[in-house]
Amino acid sequence: MGVDVAMEEFARYLRFERDLSPHTVRAYLSDVAALLDHLDGRIEGVDIATLREWLAEQHAEGKSRATLARRTACIRTFTSFCHRRGWLPDDPGLLLGSAKAPRPLPAVLDQEQAQTALDVPSTGEPRELRDQAILELLYATGVRVSELCALDVDDVDRDRNVIRVLGKGRKERSVPFGGPALRALDKWCVHGRPLWIKAGSGAALFLGVRGGRIDAGTVRRLVHARLRGVEGAPDLGPHGLRHTAATHLLEGGADLRAVQELLGHASLNTTQIYTHVSIERLRAAYRQAHPRA
Repeated sequence: MGVDVAMEEFARYLRFERDLSPHTVRAYLSDVAALLDHLDGRIEGVDIATLREWLAEQHAEGKSRATLARRTACIRTFTSFCHRRGWLPDDPGLLLGSAKAPRPLPAVLDQEQAQTALDVPSTGEPRELRDQAILELLYATGVRVSELCALDVDDVDRDRNVIRVLGKGRKERSVPFGGPALRALDKWCVHGRPLWIKAGSGAALFLGVRGGRIDAGTVRRLVHARLRGVEGAPDLGPHGLRHTAATHLLEGGADLRAVQELLGHASLNTTQIYTHVSIERLRAAYRQAHPRA
């Protein structure tokens, strides 16, 4: 099997059968290309000894545990794909051990910092109205930046105060939001969005200055810019607001499974990291405040 054909078919499998994000597809293809380069382009030469040798080289080069974990997952996916296609007589990836990636606790805003970041006076200029609506919605719902950028006007249910989100794996979920987010959305949709609509705007809820659907890079820049003005706040992007929303929900007494549903996590284990964030914040407050800490 030629390498180019194999890579093309593997890419098609990742996109259309696994429905992985473009970012993940690029990472997987890059990892497979590196593996095949190590094998001099010979898929037939893949066995468990070769896979372990390649990963050992990556470790010796100083690759992080997170990178090794991703490459291990990628290898398993690739060898399984090749075996099903008949390009390998067996699947050596099944014998590959898991490289556990470290899970550092994410940085989050405290509630006072979040309030300061959101309570900013506006002149009513369209960009300010859009940015405020985006920040309110990110914090209110904890949606991913890709999910926010994909929102259409009709995805907002104002009667029930929920947005319809298409998450990973094309799984749809409804996420509630509160009054401040609704008011910010209404201001943007009534006084801001109509001024930026162009022929190609379509139904996109959030627009760029040229009238197209907003992109993730623009959202990241506006989040970083807003948080730079908050004293003591960590430098966070949209995903940091997602972490913050989840942490504040749990601190407020929300059920862990409810937070899992809101965030669209496939596994409860992913959501549990926010319980550790809350505990660490409690410990920090205790050490600072208690005279015999």
